[in-house]
This record gives sequence, structure tokens and C-alpha cells, in this order.
Amino acid sequence: MQQAIAYIKESLKTYYPESEISGFIRIIIEHLTKQSYPLALIYDKDLTPDQTEHLSFILKRLKRYEPIQYILEETEFFGLPFFVNEGVLIPRPETEELVEIILNENQKSELNILDIGTGSGAIAIALAKYMNKVSLSAWDFSQKALDVAITNAKTNEIRIDFRLVDVLKEYPKDQKFDIIVSNPPYIEEKEKGAMEQNVLAYEPHSALFVPDNEALLFYERIADIALDLLSEKGKLYFEINQEKGTETVQMLKQKGFVNIVLLQDLNKNDRMVRATRL
Repeated sequence: MQQAIAYIKESLKTYYPESEISGFIRIIIEHLTKQSYPLALIYDKDLTPDQTEHLSFILKRLKRYEPIQYILEETEFFGLPFFVNEGVLIPRPETEELVEIILNENQKSELNILDIGTGSGAIAIALAKYMNKVSLSAWDFSQKALDVAITNAKTNEIRIDFRLVDVLKEYPKDQKFDIIVSNPPYIEEKEKGAMEQNVLAYEPHSALFVPDNEALLFYERIADIALDLLSEKGKLYFEINQEKGTETVQMLKQKGFVNIVLLQDLNKNDRMVRATRL
């Protein structure tokens, strides 16, 4: 195993910083051996020829700056396993913080929850897994994304009502919800220059970007949907662009929401908003 680790370090040293390579080593070794990293080192077996060939394939793609999660087609979110491909965004730690807030603030059972723009299904599946007797619905405009989310729901043994819905058009009105949550596209086109190459080259732009002159496009639309579909005193949760916190709060006030709270992530950036429908 030490030979494999040395091979990874040597192969990637001119492409990535040492700290990032260390993370890749742990992920790759666990993926190849199907053991936790410490156990793989304790037993310290050489890789098989098939494992060595697969390692070369992984390193070749890493040198093209492909995200490791897409290469391995797997990631973890809120302690749960997820399949991911280029049809969905890779779930982020900030979104785990959003899930944690929802869990902490909603202890009742039998809540009816809608996740708008579900992508890989990460938010909906984590909420369904850790909340008591909840009913989850999840929408996305992309059938490719829904296919991934359905796979992940099956893997995690969760039942969710997935629907193909473009929220900028007509949407289902046959249910009322206690909670609506969304992590919609919120990065302005002008911000592309500051983004990592692997994000721009591989993650779906339709799930990331909005026009510069319509930064709150999805937030305004989803807020209107929430006014229509939330039950009395139902809650709306957003993950937001850290530069648009004040604007998002003001927009929700203008639409008549109350108890609006702007929340920061662990890096002290404005990242989440919670509001209540009267």
C-alpha cells in the first residue's frame, strides 16, 4: 500500500497542493480496497493488477482536474452514501449545515416537506432519514438529476415523491407543505472568473448560474410558490449566495413573510435564510 501512496503523490505533485493530495489518497485507497483508510494501512497489502489499473485510470482523470466525486461516482452527505455524476452538483458542506438547522428547528413528526431543485436528492434524503415520520416530495427540472436522486433514495432506503417540475413554469398544486427548502442556482455569471476550474468544467451550469441582472430569479419564484403551497405558519428555508443575504431578506419581507432570519455558515458567510408564512 505504501507503494501505491507514493505513486499517487508522485503522479499528482505538479497538479495539486500537498494537502489536497493527502485527501485524495484517503478517498482513493478506501475506494479501491473497500476498507477504511486506517485498516487498509494496517493490513498493508499490495494492490491487485485490477486495482492498479483502476488507480491509473483515476489519476489520469484527476490530472484533467475532474472532481474526484465524479470519477468515483460516489460521495458522502450527512453521513449517507450518494451516487453522483455530471448531471448533478456535488453536495457541499454548507448544505449539510442547512439540513442540520432544519433538523434542529423541526422536532415534530409527520411533517410534509418539499425540496425544490433536489439535484442528487441530498437534502430530501437526509431529512427523510433523520426526521420522524415525515413525508418528502422533491422537484427538479432535469430528468437526469431525478434519475440520480431516485437511485440515491433506493440506496438509502428512503421513499420520496420525485416529480419533474420546472418551477419557472407551471407547478403541482395538489399538496400543502409544512416546510419548503431549496438550494437553487444563485451564482451570477460575472462570478465565473473567480471559480475553480474543476467546477466550471464539469459541474452542471444550469444548477449553478443565474443571469447577472436576475440574481434572485429562483428565490422570488420559489417564495411565491411557498406563499401558495405552505400551510399556515409553514417555514421556507433557502441556501443563498453569500453576497445576497440582505437582498433576499428584503425580498421576503416585501412578499409578506415573517420571522425572517439570516444565518451564517461555519466560515461566517451569510449562507441560509429561514422565513415563516403567515
